Amino acid sequence: MKPRLLRPAVFLDKDGTLLDDVPYNVDPLKMRLAPGAINALALFARMDVPVVVISNQSGVALGKFDEAALVDVERTLHEFAARAGARLAGVYFCPHHPRGTVAKYRKICECRKPAPGMIERAARDLGLDLARSWFVGDILDDVEAGHRAGCRAVLIDNGNETLWQRGPLREPDAIAKDMHEAARVIEAAWHGELAA
Repeated sequence: MKPRLLRPAVFLDKDGTLLDDVPYNVDPLKMRLAPGAINALALFARMDVPVVVISNQSGVALGKFDEAALVDVERTLHEFAARAGARLAGVYFCPHHPRGTVAKYRKICECRKPAPGMIERAARDLGLDLARSWFVGDILDDVEAGHRAGCRAVLIDNGNETLWQRGPLREPDAIAKDMHEAARVIEAAWHGELAA
């Protein structure tokens, strides 16, 4: 039996990257695609690249909503992707927080970004090549999570990063103003690699 060939992927943060940043929002009626997101999803579909959403959802641990609410969030994300002619290969949520008020979810885990656990799990589940993959996010914790998993990372500089805590794993490989620009950066990088 031939070994399965691993594919590169694009990992997307949810709030502030794929969607407008509305803290602790699990109401599909209040979910809106962020600037450039629909064009980015369409471009990723044309590139035929797996797209995976990776999102901290500490609202579960903090008692702001039940984990079951994330079912509707995931459904809505798939619907948004479909509107762009794209599909999501997977959606991964971390419900934990070390200072959570819900005991079941109050812990330090390997999945909460900047830890790479959700990305690594997606790679195992979906057969992804992390060394050729990219992570797109709006804060440096996203950049660090991508780098810790072995991916390259694009920071969307939309004002959501406010701490700017620098470090070797927190320096983005590229900076973009929105999702569409981030997608074009990734497309250009992959075309450059194919031409090399």
